[in-house]
Amino acid sequence: MRRLFRNIGWLLGGRGVNAALSLVYLALATRTLGLDGFGYFALIIALGQTVTGLANFQTWQFVVKWGAGSDGPGEATGFAIALDIMSVALGAVLAAVLVWTAQFWLPLPDDLLWVAFGFCIVSLLSIRATPTGLLRLRFQYGRATAAEAIQPVVRASGAVLAALFMPTVLGFVLAWAAAEVAVAVALWIVAAWNEKIDLSQISLRRIPRDHPGAWRFVWSTNMTGSLNVGAKQVMILLVGAIGGEAFAGGFRVASQLGQALVQLAQTVSKAIYPELVHAQEDAHMIARRMANIALIGGVLAVLVALFGGRWALETIAGEDFGVVYWAMVILAIAGAIELVGASLESLLVSAGRAGTAFVVRAVPTLLALALLNVAMDWNGLKGAAFTVLGSSALAVVGFWVAILSMQQIRITVAATEPANKPPKPDS
Repeated sequence: MRRLFRNIGWLLGGRGVNAALSLVYLALATRTLGLDGFGYFALIIALGQTVTGLANFQTWQFVVKWGAGSDGPGEATGFAIALDIMSVALGAVLAAVLVWTAQFWLPLPDDLLWVAFGFCIVSLLSIRATPTGLLRLRFQYGRATAAEAIQPVVRASGAVLAALFMPTVLGFVLAWAAAEVAVAVALWIVAAWNEKIDLSQISLRRIPRDHPGAWRFVWSTNMTGSLNVGAKQVMILLVGAIGGEAFAGGFRVASQLGQALVQLAQTVSKAIYPELVHAQEDAHMIARRMANIALIGGVLAVLVALFGGRWALETIAGEDFGVVYWAMVILAIAGAIELVGASLESLLVSAGRAGTAFVVRAVPTLLALALLNVAMDWNGLKGAAFTVLGSSALAVVGFWVAILSMQQIRITVAATEPANKPPKPDS
């Protein structure tokens, strides 16, 4: 637990720097571009992150899971890099399809479609899950945090330059793209410094050959990651498709401020997963303690959003964005629920139940996306936020039920084992 809290501290420190500098870019982008311009920017970023999220495999989990053996992470790293290459190829095709069809369903001007495609390709080339996994495997959270701090610094600096010299959507997209490239390069350098990367071990066959069921785990975690993207980035795209660019911009601001807790949940999940893999016998205890702590933090964060959210919105983004206050509060509640569920989801994945975690996450997410149009017709951005809240609540309840079922199975097996064992021969 002491090491877990130290690792979470490193990750939260990085998140704190990221959050503070993100406010700089958010304030500059919203005030420079206005509601509609920021909406275009939000749609382009959401497209890039959607493509990357759908095509990207959670390779850091593979490195942690299969790289902890006595042979080291060589084969696991080679497998992860091979999957990254496949992600870039598949993602490029997906990006071409989405951008080509965007004119029929997204409120993006024609001159921004090539900007969107370029950002998608840059995002794919900046995939960095594998070096992150190498650092987490060795519990090098301090070095990972230092490398990841480059992203918000470059992004904020780029936003300042864009506001001064290129106050357009393209200018801010270039700033974001530069930050993606910079942090990917930094993480690969730090990971290679800490662990030798043998490119001759790049293969899609070795790990599946030695670990039956590997591909099932790969696809389960990929689909779970894709659903996490769907809960946020695809939601922004659909909000824009239904309500227009102003709705997309408003929802992104509300989501970024209100769902900061979701990023915190992801931070907790990333820190706790290696511990659960290495300490299977104490996994339930660790997850339970983290869930209890998360509940307290979530309640406090919702209170902050409720009483200080409107002031924060209007101070950072401007008075035009004050209308998304209640959507932000609803999303903050959803974030608090996700914070509690982060350790439960990690517990399922670490116990080899990635498929169960995927199904539990999939059903509420797809339901939320299906009901989005009806919800927005009912109550605009607040209706969209309620679909996210409902999805998060159903998913966390599902994780809890799945863990209880898993515990019950273990208790039943333990109770029947002595009776099934053959009697020991007399001495």
